[in-house]
Amino acid sequence: MQNVVSRLLCRFAFASSSPPSTTASYLVLRLALSLTRAHTISAPLTDEDKETTASPSESLDVSYGLNGALAARGVIVKEKVFHNLKKTELLKHGATSIDNLSGIPLYVRGDTLGEAPEISKAQFSKLLKQVTCHISSVSKIFVVDGVIGSPSNCDAKVRIISDNPSAMLSLSKILWETPSRAISHDSCPLTVYVASSMSSSARDILGFGSQASNGFAAADVERSSVILCGRAYANTNTTKFALLALAAPVISARGGLPLSARLLLSGDSTILLFAPEDTFLRCSELHKVAISSDAGVILSFHGAAPFFQTTHSPASHVIKKPTSLVIVMADSTGVVPAVSNLSSGQAAYHFLAGYQDGKFVPAFLKPPSPIEPLELAKALFLQVEESEIPSYLINANDGGRHITGKRLLELVKSTLCSKLPESKTNVADSKVRDLKRKYKSFLSGKFINLPEEFYF
Repeated sequence: MQNVVSRLLCRFAFASSSPPSTTASYLVLRLALSLTRAHTISAPLTDEDKETTASPSESLDVSYGLNGALAARGVIVKEKVFHNLKKTELLKHGATSIDNLSGIPLYVRGDTLGEAPEISKAQFSKLLKQVTCHISSVSKIFVVDGVIGSPSNCDAKVRIISDNPSAMLSLSKILWETPSRAISHDSCPLTVYVASSMSSSARDILGFGSQASNGFAAADVERSSVILCGRAYANTNTTKFALLALAAPVISARGGLPLSARLLLSGDSTILLFAPEDTFLRCSELHKVAISSDAGVILSFHGAAPFFQTTHSPASHVIKKPTSLVIVMADSTGVVPAVSNLSSGQAAYHFLAGYQDGKFVPAFLKPPSPIEPLELAKALFLQVEESEIPSYLINANDGGRHITGKRLLELVKSTLCSKLPESKTNVADSKVRDLKRKYKSFLSGKFINLPEEFYF
């Protein structure tokens, strides 16, 4: 009976893109689920079966609800589904720790920066169908729920569905924990499908070639879905980039601001830092005071929080409003002093430019990103203006050389003082005009209708 039901559900899971309540496939889905429920109830519940529920105190309806939620995403439970298992439980099911794997390609549909390799709508649909049918064919399915960021009204809920307990051991370290029922109550949760044992077949179907021999990741912003094939789950950075691409529109729609920034702690103060990746990596002193080594912060009127789990205690999950905002740029001409105070309009302008010695990285973003940098800059301007966050610009270049990590940290911490250190420049007005002209030429050429509040 179970196998018949699985085949029926797998056949009709992708039968229509219309609202399920108006389709014949939905009626078949309801009938099949009813048969599944009757078959499951008639069987005695073993200790291992109890692991399929979200918690020991919850009734069997939880597992039926989970089975139905998975079926709505095209995944049919063949035998057992294990929900939110702890590390010790995953190890009992054969999970092993895997070293971080590099070189996993990420294909994205919906990247506004246009720099990430693309995957078409038809390709993603075909891949998703193959992956869900594969997961439906395995005897044990593992599900982990989590959340990106906080507070709860600005976060993005995530459900990971996997054929492999080792993948869950790795991926569960990324997300913050969330109550078991939070996913079912969320209006737009993100879904991650892990098909660890079908990398080669999926690669051949889509023609990705040998560059995806160890696996690959694919994300569709419109579907709010990520697919990890092969050993892609072992590449933490690729997984995070894919999740950020999906989470950004959700967080933004809920009033949060997804930023490529870091939070630094100094005593009771919190600093929101925008800095180039290579500058942060080069400065070990910053690592010691950063809440997370990842560049990812949600800023809202409720406070600020890192996107992903950190090595700090859970208490650092939600942070109060930043004490100061610091933008690190690099200018070798001597026009920009070591540290200077910014208005909210200037902060938004320099944030949008992301200037680093002749190169511009708008909003400090790295692809993929589904949100336009100008929209982020406008939202940041409002946050800084209304929350009255003091903002500063730091020049990490001193006479053509990068300043030391120790000096950079000193300048960053100086923004918490009531009086900034003396910082003046002696440069010709022509150099100042040249730098301003360079900013204006790039920004006006790339972005239409810059707000009049934005200025150098």
